[in-house]
Amino acid sequence: MFAGGAAAVAALGDAPLRGMLWVAHGADPVRALGTTPTECLSIPKAPALAASVEVGRAAFRTPVLLGGQAARAGITCETCHRDGRTNPDFHFPGVSGAPGTADVTNSLFSTHRGNGVDDPKPIPDLSGPKAALKVSQAPADKQLQPFIHGLITEEFDGPEPTPAVLEGLADYVRALGPAACPAKAREPLTVGLLMADARRALRAAEGAAATGDNATAILMVASARSRLGLIDERFAAPALARPRENLRAADRRLADIQHALHDHHRPQAQAMLSAWLGGSKGLEAELSARQSASLFNPARLAAAARRRLPG
Repeated sequence: MFAGGAAAVAALGDAPLRGMLWVAHGADPVRALGTTPTECLSIPKAPALAASVEVGRAAFRTPVLLGGQAARAGITCETCHRDGRTNPDFHFPGVSGAPGTADVTNSLFSTHRGNGVDDPKPIPDLSGPKAALKVSQAPADKQLQPFIHGLITEEFDGPEPTPAVLEGLADYVRALGPAACPAKAREPLTVGLLMADARRALRAAEGAAATGDNATAILMVASARSRLGLIDERFAAPALARPRENLRAADRRLADIQHALHDHHRPQAQAMLSAWLGGSKGLEAELSARQSASLFNPARLAAAARRRLPG
């Protein structure tokens, strides 16, 4: 979870937040890194479809989905599409032109689609009007799943997604839309938000494990670990050593769950998932109590950004 990224990441030296790699020069770091767009997600009423949306939502938030250089750099679908929206502050060295653009045919991430041409395009808002998106999301058109599959396996050289993950990503994207956007466009990024994401991913893991789909369950646990990693990097101050160690112990328990799923010890993994979820509120409370001393604090984040952001 806490591994480093590609050469571009190393260029930032000891930058405290990985996300600083792709924040455009001149952007407000507190807005870009200390807040997040509110999610325009409408959960379907049908239980099976709602569960599929949760699988897609979790997969959308882990770099393990994309694999390769993207995973090493910590890039997820959400890096460009923050909470399913767009990201006007995104500027990845060698991949972006103007802020909010990306060259999806760049050979840095893909051996399949790299065309040797610098042609960055604006990042689309997946929560905007469906008519503005280039791929039809209508299930009857059968365009969305092949498009997403190509993004993962060709645009990013990622591993083959499981059928449940591919279907879940399509269902998640379909469930995003302007009608579901909250009144507030952005909200502070907090320990609570990231822990809530982790719990949602682990509930999706429980559902996948219950059907015997261990591969999907392992990816769901990876998504939860990714969210813990975003907390961890903001708790690097020496004064926060104890809560950070407890956070890392929680991550190690998730790694043990992944191993149990990989070894097909499903009852053990399910019991461990239940226990982790049961104890997660206590961990969240401990972390939230120290949040003001971490880089979740806007003033501390601004000071760190002044020292570390490019330019």
